[in-house]
Amino acid sequence: MDTARGPLRIGEFARRVGVSPELLRAWERRYGLLQPVRSSGGFRLYTDEDAERVAHMRRALNEGLSAAEAARAALERGQPSEGLLEDAAARLLAAIERYDEAAVHVVLDASFAAFGLEAVLREVILPTLKQVGVAWEQGTLEVSQEHFASNLIRGRLLSLARLWSRGGGPLALLACAPGETHDISLLAFGLLLRSHGWRILFLGADTPISTLAQTAKTTRPALAVLTSFDPALLQAEKTALRRLAKIAPLVLSGPGASDTLCTQLGVRRLDGDLVDAANEIARTGTD
Repeated sequence: MDTARGPLRIGEFARRVGVSPELLRAWERRYGLLQPVRSSGGFRLYTDEDAERVAHMRRALNEGLSAAEAARAALERGQPSEGLLEDAAARLLAAIERYDEAAVHVVLDASFAAFGLEAVLREVILPTLKQVGVAWEQGTLEVSQEHFASNLIRGRLLSLARLWSRGGGPLALLACAPGETHDISLLAFGLLLRSHGWRILFLGADTPISTLAQTAKTTRPALAVLTSFDPALLQAEKTALRRLAKIAPLVLSGPGASDTLCTQLGVRRLDGDLVDAANEIARTGTD
């Protein structure tokens, strides 16, 4: 099991697993579902093993078990959640291949209920979309299936993003570079950052840098994130990006954000796993 993120205090752990702190404490007190460790300062810290048991309990509750039965099943169950997530991803891909909208929503409903936002994005949605894209490029899936999957899942993520600009946390301004039309990864990143308490202002695909700069002047975000899959799209905006970086702390992300360009602009780069990227921002802020 990957424990690189380390144990979490109850507030952040609750956001990760999608269950309120009050309910988590009740499950711990009544059923012994959670088994926190103690920090050197005496704080109760919750681990990946606790998160896995919560995921199993939510899945059992979704299947109609009582809370006591679900807790017992979660404590006794030895099957790792990774296998269940792989199964969910396989069922999602099969539903996409059949153009079965209802089945897509069934898979996503059950997955979110059982595993929470972070795990479903990392292990189900994003890998499946990548697999769909590869299959389309190889000619084993139709472009219509790729569009069906992208539009359906994009809509689902947008529904989760409702009112994500509210709250008292720092504001992140998210946009795709001019000419960049793929915004699902940025949506997912925004949802993950929101789970850490950030507020999100999402401008979406193909955003002119002048629009982004004006919005940054008006809203004064703690962070502006610009993404692109194509290095040329960012390189073409190099001068405008340098000006933008003087208005708000700027981060470039996506395959188009090279280390060389970020160094030239003196801005931060986010690379790799979206969950890790959101965790990094939450941990370090705009430093």
